[in-house]
Order: sequence, then C-alpha cells, then structure tokens
Amino acid sequence: MTSTTLRSFVLAALTLSPATVPAFAQEDIIDSHGHDLAGLDVQNKKPPYSPNAGRNFPDRPLFGETHLHTTLSFDAGTFGAILGPRDAYRYAKGQEIVSNTGQPVRIARPLDFTVVTDHSDNMGFFAEFAAGNPNILANVTAKGWYDLFKSGKGAEAAVQIITAFSTGTFPIEIMSLPGTKLYRDTWKDIIAAAEEANEPGRFTAMIGYEWTSQVGTGDNLHRNVIYRDGGDLAVQMDPMVTLPPMGSQNPVDLWKWMGAYEDKTGGDVLAIAHNGNLSNGLMFPTIEQFGKPVDAEYVTERAKWEKIYEVTQTKGTGEAHPNLSPNDEFADFEIWDKGNLVMTSAKTPEMLEFEYARSALLNGMKLETQFGTNPYKFGMVGSTDSHLGFSSFEEDNFFGKTVSMEPGPERIAKDFVKTRIATVKEWEVGASGLAVVWATENTRAAIFDAMERKETYATTGTRITVRFFGGWDFVAEDANTRRPAQVGYTKGVPMGGDLVKAPEGKAPSFLVAALKDPIGANLDRVQIVKGWIDADGNAQERVYDVAWGDADTRQPGADGKLPSVGSTVNVPDASFTNTIGDPELITVWSDPDFDPALKAFYYARVIEIPTPRWTAFDAKYFGVTPAEDVRMTITERAYTSPIWYSPAG
Repeated sequence: MTSTTLRSFVLAALTLSPATVPAFAQEDIIDSHGHDLAGLDVQNKKPPYSPNAGRNFPDRPLFGETHLHTTLSFDAGTFGAILGPRDAYRYAKGQEIVSNTGQPVRIARPLDFTVVTDHSDNMGFFAEFAAGNPNILANVTAKGWYDLFKSGKGAEAAVQIITAFSTGTFPIEIMSLPGTKLYRDTWKDIIAAAEEANEPGRFTAMIGYEWTSQVGTGDNLHRNVIYRDGGDLAVQMDPMVTLPPMGSQNPVDLWKWMGAYEDKTGGDVLAIAHNGNLSNGLMFPTIEQFGKPVDAEYVTERAKWEKIYEVTQTKGTGEAHPNLSPNDEFADFEIWDKGNLVMTSAKTPEMLEFEYARSALLNGMKLETQFGTNPYKFGMVGSTDSHLGFSSFEEDNFFGKTVSMEPGPERIAKDFVKTRIATVKEWEVGASGLAVVWATENTRAAIFDAMERKETYATTGTRITVRFFGGWDFVAEDANTRRPAQVGYTKGVPMGGDLVKAPEGKAPSFLVAALKDPIGANLDRVQIVKGWIDADGNAQERVYDVAWGDADTRQPGADGKLPSVGSTVNVPDASFTNTIGDPELITVWSDPDFDPALKAFYYARVIEIPTPRWTAFDAKYFGVTPAEDVRMTITERAYTSPIWYSPAG
C-alpha cells in the first residue's frame, strides 16, 4: 500500500465521524466503500465483493419524537389529558389507543424512538389537584381553578394556570417541588415507564423532561433535557426547575445543573431549545441576557450543551421569517409571530432577528469571530410539543396540541389563544413535526450520539429521507449512485460536520439526496441555504435551487427563478395526485460564489409538492365550511443540520 493510498484511507476514516477521535489504528482504516479493512491483507487493495461488508456508518434514518407531554404535565392535565407516559409509548410503537375524548386513534407507522418530556415544574401536581387534595384546595386561587375544571371548563382553567405560571403568580405553597415525596415518586414513575418501553434495536424510549423557563410576561425560553442514560443514573438527581430557590429561569443555571448531573453520575445530557418564535427576541441573544453580557463563558457553555435546535412544531416553524428573508419564497411557512408564548406581550419587528434559526446561525458566526466559539452552531430537529399523551403530526390524523383540540366539527373555527394582544385560531396550530437521526443502531446511546454530532434533520411531519454531505472533491458522477452514503462518507462530512481551510482553487461541493415519504407526496425541489459573513462583517444569505422535479419540462426563467411545481390538491375531497414532482432527487452542487476567506454555513431544505392540510381533512370529514383565511394546503418539508465552513482550522 502506497503512502498516498494509506493517507486517503485515513482521511476517509476521519470523515466518518465529526466527533473528535484518538489517533487511528489499523482497525480504523476504511476503503472507499466504508469497509473496515482490519483483518484484510494490506497487500490486497481490492475491497470485498460485498459492498456492505464492514459497513460502519449510519445506514437508515430513525424517525422520532423529542417533545411530548402527558397527564403528568400540569398544563396538559388541566386541559383534560388523562393519558400517561405508558400510553405515549404504546402509541409510538403502533398500538391503537383511546384518546382523551374517547376516540380510537392509531399512528400510520410506528416511530423508532420517543422522549416523553413532561414539565419539570409542578411535576405530578395535576393528579393531586384533580383528586381534590384538600391541602391544595385550601388555596383560594387553586379552589377557583378546581371549580372551573369540575364544571367542564377545563380549558379555561388550564389557560389561567398556564398564565399564572408564565407570569410568576402561581401559588408556590401548592406546587409539587423537587425533594418532596410526590415529586420523587412522579419522576421515578416517568423513568420506570421509559425503562419498560425501551427495546434496544427495535424501539428506543429515552428519558427526558422539559425545563419551562418563561420570563417577563411569558417570553419563551424552554428547553427539553434529553438523557443518554438509563434510569439508574437519571434517578440520582431530580430535574431542574425554574422557580427559586430550587430553580432558575436562566439557561446558564440549567447548564450548571447539567454539568452537576454529569459530574455526579458520569452520565450524558443535552438540551434542545424550542419556539424561539415565541421568545420575543430572547432565544438567541447577541449582547446580553438576564442583565449579563453575552461573553466567552456564555457562548462556550451554550455551544457545549445545546447541540441541536427544535426548528418546527405545532406552535409554528422557526427556520426563517419572510421579513428577515424577503427573497426566500418558502420562508412564509406556518409562521406564528403575533406575540410571546401566552400572547401577553406583542411582537415587534426588531425581535425577529433573535428568534429564528437562520438568523441565529448567522449571528453565531459573528459571535465566533468575537469570542472564538459559535454558540449557535446547532443541528436541526422537529417534534410536536403535543399535550395529549401521544404524538400527533400526521395531516390526515391530527388530534391537535391539547385535549380541547381533539377532532370535532367546531375546532376549525375556535380560538386557541385569545388575549387583548392577539388571537390565535385553532386552525393555525400545525401538524408538526419529527426529529430524524442518522444513528448506527436504534439505541439510546447511538441516537444520543447522533444528536451530539448533529447528524440530524427536521421534518414537518413527513418521512422524507435526506442525505447531505459536504467536501472538496464531489463530482457530478457521484450522484449516479444508489448508495450516496458510501461516497458521501468517503469524500466528505455529513450534515452537522465541518469543512476547514479550502484547498487552493477549490470551492466546497455538496452531495444531497432526497427520497419521498413512501406513502407521501412527491418532491418539488431540493434547495441549499447558504449563510455567510462578508468582508465587512455583515450577515448575508442566499437560497439555491439545486435539484427539482419535472426537470425535463421545468427550468429556471430569465430571472433565475424556478417556476412553481403547481398543485394537484382537490381541497373539497382532501386529496391530491402524485402526477407532478419526482419521487427522488439527487445532485452534486458546488458553491459558485465561494470566497475561501469567509465563514459560511450550508444546509439542505427539501420541499414536497402541495398536499391537503389537516384543515382540509377536517372540513371533509365534518362537512364544515372553513373561513376564507383558513389554510387548506401545505408544502411539507425537511431541514437538514448545516455543514459549516471556516477558513481557519
């Protein structure tokens, strides 16, 4: 074996995992197909006949849920949820269950993994409240909520309870607090449910919770904490809460709790922020937060603990905003931009930059220049934030976000939230989304590790398969394959990875492949979204159409714009035909505007052809006529984690 050949094999091995690894031994060397060459005669350079022999890269996407509430969350319970974690896992595995309103419900296809993330604050409170615990009802405020709840006005009681918690007026004396028997027993039961449901290799039940920080009058800073570990470690510390003196609203203190947990147990945790669109400009700060400057410590700690971001869910999609990206025709998608979480404070235009993922990715590179670390170098996932006790993200099977939204003829016209600031209608709630990981196996450890290295992507509920690789040597012929991963891992880095120090005269090239949901819609197009910091320090972005359906009859016009794919949706019938678009798209694209001196990121966005939205299915099933402003179609999509370029190592 020549030194050049050996070096290429080692470089190929390095691209296999974005994580830092020790020096490579002979067993770490792979060939151009991703084979492990340990045990092969080093004089025999020919790989095995089987192209799959020794394969050691992730070979299929795992679709799952990282944000789900059950009756153990006090708000879900007050809204009427009676289903617990065990029901959630049964549903995720494909079993039929009975919903909170007595309706039979079953997922179309089982999920590969699920994390139940009940709120850490007040964990276990609802069961005692609903049972009429006299110690709770002795509080006048709680008694008022209880009377509403028992009179059939659970939704009204829930809104009051959530608002009280959001604004810091929830009576501390009736809360379920860490260290109490009620709290400990509830946490132990959540862990026990996950342990019972976990089937390594078949279905993964990960342990987690939601830390529900809401500052001011309800500005959203929520994070879901996900464990790599089993119950033996997770049980050793109660979850972090937000109310002092035991807890804090400040994410910095959550990261300290996470560090303390890892120090005590030897375990691993990560945090997933969500709904920056409801933070009123607080989710992605660049100057200060909680009266303290964004400094080197802040950016380092955030980068360490928050590797991925939940970019889509029921309460809006947070990839981009049309005001921030006016040249992006697909930016105006399932947008919630009226106010904060509980609509007690209105949105203003200057807040938007600090709420959406794309602008955060751009600002993160600016902060990296200032502090040496990018705090917003995150991958993408989606999830539901369902408060039903089961995940709901399918357009033709959407049970809503809360129990008050479970299917019925009136929900398409009802208010979801109504305050003096704004009204959000129930039809504005989206059937979204899914977290997808490229993991080597369906286990807690492998899924967590994929999240840590950001080899993840988000979908709005569809099960599109997406591969995305970046490198310096991809050529057009690399797209002529049924096995894009083999060439992808050999010649480049996967989504979530890094490219550094461009070789002289080369621009980064990207191999992107997308396959339609097997029972879903064809694909309209694949886009690559580029963001960079120009020579003057200003953030720039551009969206490139790189592959599209119906390419034999559909080409960009003189203005460079790709014509619409059209629509086959029959709204009254809630149907569509797959007679437009393509079932799969694959291409190699090289950045035509690359400047090796400028930092940049690239991620792929895959757009489906239009399909009926859940509102169309409701209108047909219940025979109702929606208001004119109700959206009846949707263009489902996927967002990959970025690949970052840096001119310095």
